[in-house]
Amino acid sequence: MKNRRDFIKATGMAAAGAFMGGARQRDEQNPFPVTHRQRFNMRGYAAPAIDTVRVAVFGVGNRGSGTVRRLASIENVEIKAICDLEEDRVRRAIDSISDTQNPDACFGDENAWRRICERDDIDLIAIATPWHLHTEMCVYAMEHDKHAYTELPAAKEIDECWQLVETSENTRKHCVQMSSSCHSGISAVLLNMAREGWFGDLIHAEGAYIHDLLRNYNFTKTMYHNMWRLKENIGRHGNLYPQHGLVPIIQMMDLNCGDKMEYVVSMSGNDFMMGDTARELAEGDDFWDPYVGQDYRGNMNVSIIKTQKGRTIVMQHDVSSPRPRPSLPLLSGTRGIYSDRKLATSHDGWLPEEEFTELVEQFTPRINRRFRELQQQATAERGSRGYDRVNETDWRLIDCLRNGLPVEMDVYDAALSSALTPLSIWSVANRSNSVRVPDFTSGSWKTNDRGMDIALAKGGGNTPLV
Repeated sequence: MKNRRDFIKATGMAAAGAFMGGARQRDEQNPFPVTHRQRFNMRGYAAPAIDTVRVAVFGVGNRGSGTVRRLASIENVEIKAICDLEEDRVRRAIDSISDTQNPDACFGDENAWRRICERDDIDLIAIATPWHLHTEMCVYAMEHDKHAYTELPAAKEIDECWQLVETSENTRKHCVQMSSSCHSGISAVLLNMAREGWFGDLIHAEGAYIHDLLRNYNFTKTMYHNMWRLKENIGRHGNLYPQHGLVPIIQMMDLNCGDKMEYVVSMSGNDFMMGDTARELAEGDDFWDPYVGQDYRGNMNVSIIKTQKGRTIVMQHDVSSPRPRPSLPLLSGTRGIYSDRKLATSHDGWLPEEEFTELVEQFTPRINRRFRELQQQATAERGSRGYDRVNETDWRLIDCLRNGLPVEMDVYDAALSSALTPLSIWSVANRSNSVRVPDFTSGSWKTNDRGMDIALAKGGGNTPLV
């Protein structure tokens, strides 16, 4: 065999056709496969160390342009290729890092990304394309000996979630979902507090994606290629984008490593705004005519999850209403509660602000302190927008790959958080009946180690920023 890719194709991937899909087990009372025969447990797996991580970025519109700049802000990262259908976006992305990087430009060809995956000089594929391409690109990257790092969501359908899990297990390549984790901010502090027992036993959590995208994002001609984001809101009634609120709760509640989701109940209201907006815009511009009379998802979706340990999670989705973004998550335990940047230990009231500040400082994890040190040592100018600025999630992924450490968010986390969307869609379509959540770990959640080494106990933390 010439290399590892040939070995995979000749052995594991040759057998994958029989293994993938056919080994998934269904429950007669549920519409989706609920488990499968685990080929290899990716939780805790450390891939061989890569000193210089060579990256290709797919999709450089809004989020992807920031992905390029963030990854280029980390030492020992080489951006090898940037790929998008639109040439001007590729050129702008290359110009933004031209002082330190010289990537290949790939554009105008819908299959260019496949040829990039087939190259031998790339270790990691970073994906920021429209949602419907994420799974296909991740799977193809892993099949061609690349780790995959994808924007939210990693998958749109349950079968796609299983494809990611099975491909990652078969190839032993990582599939990591970007952002929305407990790597930074108050979420990192709450995770540490939960692990240290400050909340006692966790009972309940709430999260949401509440963000007014109506006119500045969805009904804008220039924001998304071919209006893909607006089209995602047509004919899909459920929680369409749960990861920002859900992933931190998955980590705080040790889901996939000590507990698991059991079932989901979901309800959506009607659309009160998107249809009216389409009609209003079409009156002055026939570009919007095809969007009039469409089956838009409801303004608000509420999904409720119960875990095997009996905890409850409430997730909300509303991207149309003129509602300020809430400060979430809400986290409630037997000894304490967090809500809206306040902490309490009894019904008598919230702790004083100075005590809250002291607790935040006390429970700020080592990983965040180390990242701040590296930021202070770095010299490169940082971006002005959140998705331009390198963050702990990007940095720690590269740090883990360079040090041969397990990644902190694995394929099971990506699949679980992505699965809520199709599960909620099914529940809404069936008068809010409950639906069982697949166990993507195939029972290993009972013994899996935690995936977030916020104390840097296993090492690493030695990858500088530019």
